Amino acid sequence: MERSLSIVGAGRVGRTLGKRLRQLGWRIGAVVTRSQSSSRAAVRSIGAGKPHAALSRAVLDSSVILLTAPDKALAPIAQALARLADESLRGKIVLHTSGALDRTVLRPLARRGAAVGSLHPMQTFSGRGTPNLNAIIFAVEGDPRAQLVARGIARALGGFPVAIKGKNKPAYHAAGALVAGHGLALVESAAQVLRRIGFTRASAAQALLPLMRQMLDNFERLGPRAAWTGPISRGDFAIVKQHKRAMQNHPREFQHSYAALSLLAGRVLAKNPSATLKQLKRALK
Repeated sequence: MERSLSIVGAGRVGRTLGKRLRQLGWRIGAVVTRSQSSSRAAVRSIGAGKPHAALSRAVLDSSVILLTAPDKALAPIAQALARLADESLRGKIVLHTSGALDRTVLRPLARRGAAVGSLHPMQTFSGRGTPNLNAIIFAVEGDPRAQLVARGIARALGGFPVAIKGKNKPAYHAAGALVAGHGLALVESAAQVLRRIGFTRASAAQALLPLMRQMLDNFERLGPRAAWTGPISRGDFAIVKQHKRAMQNHPREFQHSYAALSLLAGRVLAKNPSATLKQLKRALK
């Protein structure tokens, strides 16, 4: 198959994947965003391609069409592209990069003869700097031909493709959000607790980041239960009571989060979850 790529919705993810694939020898065709200025900026970032401020038949000049737009935009884009393409989609591969949605959002394109699927990199894209794609998981789902191409792209980027059923994508994406999205909220809330008792932002980060890095290193090397530390792991529920009282000086969300995360730790990490949860609920009253 000719290695040519059009990118629709070339934001953080589209620019990153487009740039890496261009470096790997892919020919970059149409690069579509909402405005001429942003499409030009995307082309500059990728290092190749032709900027477009709207969908056009130029997208069809590539063998692979990558839709990297936000989730809510995928259905309208698929419908518009199906109307625009008529039968010209036959034989094309169309992939989207949503973590939560499956191929069904691209059904209008499948009806026109395209092989459709999804390719989601389990990585965070902040838009500042280039995220590391090496050795990350790419969730792959879709028609057999689309899956074959998605797997090849994932491997070329240095990642590991993992096949996933479409119905399981929301749970898969929720797992990623627990770590990347909610994990960020967790560390920021801890930083705010420390700042409230006199730490600077710099000293709060200095306190928390080595702690998190060591925890993750232990998780990787030792596994979850052996890596678990803190009062709940020791069965010191008197300290949990002290924590609960301390959290009363902070907004309600802090209090609820501490309690919920304590119960979650008891559920997923304790050797005897039912006994641990029973004692935790008493300590958190």
